[in-house]
Amino acid sequence: TLNAGVPDLRGAIGVIAPGTGLGESFLTWDGSRYIAHSSEGGHASYAPTDEIQIGLLAYMLKRFAHVSYEQVCSGIGIPHIYEYLRSSGYALETPDVVEAITAARDPAPTIIQFGLDPTHPSVLCATTIDILISILGDEAGNLALKVLATGGIYLAGGIATHVLPALKGQCFMQSFKRKGRFAELMARIPIHVIVTRAALAGAASYGLENLILGSDSR
Repeated sequence: TLNAGVPDLRGAIGVIAPGTGLGESFLTWDGSRYIAHSSEGGHASYAPTDEIQIGLLAYMLKRFAHVSYEQVCSGIGIPHIYEYLRSSGYALETPDVVEAITAARDPAPTIIQFGLDPTHPSVLCATTIDILISILGDEAGNLALKVLATGGIYLAGGIATHVLPALKGQCFMQSFKRKGRFAELMARIPIHVIVTRAALAGAASYGLENLILGSDSR
C-alpha cells in the first residue's frame, strides 16, 4: 500500500500497469459486482510536468511523430529516458554501467539494477528511475481523475514490482497528488501495488466463470 486513503467501497477503481508497455483499465460497480472495462490509455499523448520532462518530450519528438505515455513509462520507456539524460550531458556514464547496458538484451532491468543499487547507484540510472516514477505518479493521477477512482488505484505490471523501493518514496505520491485544486481528493484515494500474479488468477477465474455459465445454458 502506497497510500491508505479512504476507499469508496463501490467507487470506480483504476488499474495502471507498466510492464513491457503501459496497460490501463478501470472497473465500475454494476450493483452486484465490479465490471472491468478495456482502455488504451497508455497510448494517450504524453504531457510533461517539469523542465526536465519538457526536455524529454523534445528529445522524443525528434524520434517519434507521436509520443505516448507508454514510450516514457514502461519497460520500453526506461531506455528512452536514460538515453535522453545521457545525451543531454546530465551526468557521465560509468564504464561498468556502459558495459552492462551494452551487453544486455533488454537494458531496462540493468538500468533498474544500477539505479537501485543501495551502495553505489549510478546517477544516470537513479535519475532515470526518478523520472519514471514521477511520470507514473502523474499518469496514475490522470487515470484517477478521468474515472473518478474513489475505490482506489492499483499498480500492476513487472516494472512496478521491480521499482517498488522507489515507489515507496515521496516522488510518486507528490506527482499523483499534483492536480491543483483536486489535490485533497487525490490524497484520499487508496493506492496499492499488486505483487501477486493477479493477471493469471483473473484469467483463470474468468475462464471458470464462463465454463460454468456455458454448462448451465446447455
